[in-house]
Amino acid sequence: MTAAEDPDALLRAVERIAITLTETGIPRMPARVFAYILADDADRYTAAELAEGLRVSPAAISGAVRYLVTARMVFKEREPGRRADVYRVYDDDVWGRIVSARLPILEQWEETLDSAIEEIGRQSRGGRRLVETKEFYAFMRADTQDMLERWRKHRSTLEQ
Repeated sequence: MTAAEDPDALLRAVERIAITLTETGIPRMPARVFAYILADDADRYTAAELAEGLRVSPAAISGAVRYLVTARMVFKEREPGRRADVYRVYDDDVWGRIVSARLPILEQWEETLDSAIEEIGRQSRGGRRLVETKEFYAFMRADTQDMLERWRKHRSTLEQ
């Protein structure tokens, strides 16, 4: 049975996905909004459309989309002639876009840690932990870039 034949099917699927997302640390309402955006067929949503689709108040949506935009899981846009912001994921590569959007956060961590290491030095226990943390983020950023390239190659084989 499809969501068109059973309107509650989409919401049941959204709730199952949201439960898994909350178990990874994402707050409940942002998890529900993200799951809805992933599973529903539209490509852009206003806060009012998200509220209507999830059957919640618009006030519940504002904090959720703020969280998702900050976490770079959802992207905010403004369409010409519309007063309301719209929220979306990019269908051309949902997860590639989300992960790519997080790379600058890793770079920011490296810069912040460099500054902290310079201030307190490398020789103390805390300084050594900061150096290791900075190196981990540098490693993770490089590995993420490699993973994205492998993902794009893998994805191209799926599209054929």
